[in-house]
Amino acid sequence: MSADSRSITVDSIGPGVTIQDGGRPGLLSVGLSRGGAADVAALREGAVLLGQSADLAALELAGMGGKFRASCDLRLALTGAPMVATLEGQPLRWNAAHHWPAGTQLSIGAARTGVYGYLHLGGGLDTPLVLGARSAHLAGGVGRPVAAGDTLPVGPDPNLSAPAQYLPVPDRCSGGVLRIVASAQTDLFTQAERARFTATVFTRDPRGNRQGVRLAFDGAPFAVEGGLNILSEIVVPGDVQVTGDGSPFVLLGECQTTGGYPRIGTVLPVDLPRVAQAAPGTALQFQFVSLAEGLAITRAADAATARLSGQLARLIRDPHDIRDLLSYQLIGGVTAGHELNEEPPKP
Repeated sequence: MSADSRSITVDSIGPGVTIQDGGRPGLLSVGLSRGGAADVAALREGAVLLGQSADLAALELAGMGGKFRASCDLRLALTGAPMVATLEGQPLRWNAAHHWPAGTQLSIGAARTGVYGYLHLGGGLDTPLVLGARSAHLAGGVGRPVAAGDTLPVGPDPNLSAPAQYLPVPDRCSGGVLRIVASAQTDLFTQAERARFTATVFTRDPRGNRQGVRLAFDGAPFAVEGGLNILSEIVVPGDVQVTGDGSPFVLLGECQTTGGYPRIGTVLPVDLPRVAQAAPGTALQFQFVSLAEGLAITRAADAATARLSGQLARLIRDPHDIRDLLSYQLIGGVTAGHELNEEPPKP
């Protein structure tokens, strides 16, 4: 089978599913923010599970997946917000890699927690490059959501026979504390306002998308002396703007490139996936750290990412999920072992 015939077909799809990779850095001067995967950590985890580059593109599932069919034998990995996933009716473990036999249908339902789930393919999605990347940037007019009936090409996978594996990962879908460093306008907020900001427990507002999320809270609006409008200047993902109604708005990957609202701080990149994965109503709080502390936290996170491959474990199937369990040779509770370590049986 030629590499050209490797693909998946979209039988049905939820809204807002897009192809995403690491995005397009370096285009702020032409008005395009980086974009890319909302949860970059999930993108890296999928790459580790499949033993391939994190530069490869995957499907980003915004709260809901779909049904997909493989044209040939493939490998897949599931990361990010956990969703209900089955292969020909047999449940698949999240944060794991699996074999995907030719002609079978993968079904992915709604998110159990969090927002963005990811479907990775061995070899990556091999759609055409646009401005150096494959990711859709809907706010910038690049690409479009994936639609039912689409056929998505998949790149060559040199590790097709690799065993199914599992990767334990920390929870990023339950909110928590977001570490921020000072921005250019932090000092425009009084010390009392900054203290109130860090003492406030915010909740993710239903209003939000890949450009950013609004945070709801109880109490008086946040304000700076002289008003909330400043000269428009460059903004980046992670910036926390205080908008005209005094509410914080955390910018994400598809944010605008300039803005005229004061920024009370900037969320560290390592914590930004927590913002993206916070479903409406999830509690979030902020903690200022120094620039030196922020750099140390970032270096530690990069080191932890580099060690991820050492945490891979062979995927052990749950006996309850094995259709033909009675056909195995079980003597006195003993089995050869390899039967339960492999991918789900082909139908």
